[in-house]
Amino acid sequence: MDLFSRTWTALRAAVAGLSDEDFGRPSGCTGWLVRDLVCHLIVDAQDVLITLATPSDRAPTRDALTYWDLSDTPPTGDDPLDALTVRLAAAYEDPGLLKFHLDDVGSAAGRAALLADPAGRVGTRDEILTVGDFLSAYVMEWTLHHLDLIAHLPGAQPPPAEGLARSRESLERIVGSPFPSALTDVDALLIGTGRRAPTEAEQAGLGDLAFRVPLYLG
Repeated sequence: MDLFSRTWTALRAAVAGLSDEDFGRPSGCTGWLVRDLVCHLIVDAQDVLITLATPSDRAPTRDALTYWDLSDTPPTGDDPLDALTVRLAAAYEDPGLLKFHLDDVGSAAGRAALLADPAGRVGTRDEILTVGDFLSAYVMEWTLHHLDLIAHLPGAQPPPAEGLARSRESLERIVGSPFPSALTDVDALLIGTGRRAPTEAEQAGLGDLAFRVPLYLG
């Protein structure tokens, strides 16, 4: 719960610190500008609120790791929902409105997470998770999208170190193998999720793991 709060607070603070010009820069998400990513974060915050308000008495069907749908095909940005996000982000016109909406809904999502019982069970995407597992999955979501947000913003504050370490650990468990210790947490996450290609030396260092990554999380 604490790590969810810290990574989410850091991501929202990073958005709050953006200039109007930053919203027109590319993000680390294929086909999305920074403004599109921020719009997606608003939808994410709504998902947190909706899920935490959808209790279930059924047994969990997924956990923090199996929450993710995995693909070996990179996103193209042409998915209908992705395209809708781009149109919705453009409709805001004023970046200040995007900031305000994220702060408004995002703050509510953060408070709801702090009030939730980690052992409770909730439903999302036709699956059941404990609240703790659901929020743990979102630690990776916030961390990866924080990296996406600052991908082309030199000097921007990175995600919290604890969030990077936890996300790396989660990705390693999903992949079934640790990344080489020579890779920083940031590099392991970027390479492991296909956000950047490894150098020749990094590719060689991956060994057999090179055949299992990147994985695209959905």
